[in-house]
Amino acid sequence: MTQQQLEKYLWGAATLLRGTIDAGDYKQYIFPLLFFKRICDVYDEEFERALADSDGDMEYAAFAEHHHFQVPEHAHWNRVRETTTNVGVALQEAMRDIEKANPDTLYGIFGDASWTNKERLSDETLTNLIEHYSQHKLSLSNVADDKLGNAYEYLIKEFADDSGHTAAEFYTNRTVVTLMTKIMDPKPGESVYDPTCGSGGLLLNCALHLKAEGKEYRTLKLYGQEINLLTSAIARMNMFMHGIEEFSIVRGDTLANPAFLENDELKKFNVILANPPYSIKAWDQRGFANDSYGRNLWGVPPQGCADYAFQQHIQKSLDAKNGRSISLWPHGVLFRDSESEMRRKMIEQDVVECVISLGPNLFYNSSMTSCLLITNNNKKTERKGKVLFVQAVNEVRNEKTISYLDPQHIERIHNAYLSFENENTFTAVVDNDEILKDNNARLSVQLFVKQDKIEEEEFDVLLENWEQSADSLKNSMNELFKTLANG
Repeated sequence: MTQQQLEKYLWGAATLLRGTIDAGDYKQYIFPLLFFKRICDVYDEEFERALADSDGDMEYAAFAEHHHFQVPEHAHWNRVRETTTNVGVALQEAMRDIEKANPDTLYGIFGDASWTNKERLSDETLTNLIEHYSQHKLSLSNVADDKLGNAYEYLIKEFADDSGHTAAEFYTNRTVVTLMTKIMDPKPGESVYDPTCGSGGLLLNCALHLKAEGKEYRTLKLYGQEINLLTSAIARMNMFMHGIEEFSIVRGDTLANPAFLENDELKKFNVILANPPYSIKAWDQRGFANDSYGRNLWGVPPQGCADYAFQQHIQKSLDAKNGRSISLWPHGVLFRDSESEMRRKMIEQDVVECVISLGPNLFYNSSMTSCLLITNNNKKTERKGKVLFVQAVNEVRNEKTISYLDPQHIERIHNAYLSFENENTFTAVVDNDEILKDNNARLSVQLFVKQDKIEEEEFDVLLENWEQSADSLKNSMNELFKTLANG
């Protein structure tokens, strides 16, 4: 199959669920089913290879060392396919038995979908789904990791398109992910962490970035935490589908219960990439004020907005010698009055390296403009005491309700970060002291990257015309009131 044919085939299962369940729920059934089929087909392929190598020794072919994952005979796809009644029960039991057979790698990976609810999924619907996926073998020789991984990412996007506002929980615009990865430039052997990892796109892209450059990507240590059970399972499946096996993705609340600890302290990472949930109100502010991990480095964020709780968690989790981070935020983190003191302390510590203003519609199902906040514990000498501001609001391609960064946009923004120089109307290198003169220590890009004089003059003309129109309207209204009064 071509990539397009594979994607069409995989997406075809979703069409079988239309009218049966909500589009937002497709992913909790389609992804586990697809992963179940892949595991079984790869197991069969490995079994046949070991059988050939051993001149038909069945016992030898079943040895654990010949297989990525163990698939008990009674839990195999083909056994479930033979079931005609209570198909949901057979599916659920098979998935649980595979998890139990692989406790270190697959525990909980199939999520908690209700396969046995016949009002939602009848035996007929499940049989149709199983038969759909039985049409093709998803073995490694038939469908390589790269091809299946790309198709899996395609499904993630399609489910995001179908599910509306819930998509932001597990999907970050992949063109922004590419930019973030290029800027962080993870090296072989480094540790990479995403504290709110969603479906794992940022972590995964770090490995694929190294792989595309022909570097050793398997020594990259990937860590992620995700609060949603299904989304964390999707992230783990995403890794396996792409052939990535060295990772640790844990379900849990990062602010309340950070998962990665060493010697009773937060584990430290070389690289952190994040697209945290923005402006959440339901979080434990009181607990953060007395945080046992010392994450309130700069202060305690307001109850109605946990953005700087996540940003401080990120900073506290960075390696003190060479840790660097990039976070995707709405612009509010750059200027809100309620966070000015925390922002001031962050700047005073000289960890802010760059602020990039991005165009609108890059957040999923939201028209708001976004920005990238980059911190670095090991700034180059020439960058110390300075912040680079990049006005990239026009470096974007708009398409209906969502925008994308094309390769030329990514390259221009990335090159601006690398060069760290002033460029008229696009970048500005500003001393920390200059930023701190402002009472609110604002990091808004438009304060520092001045627009072209022609644009300023055009604005002045528009303003003058508007004022003249306002005066004219005011005079007309006064005349009207006089006429009415005299009438």
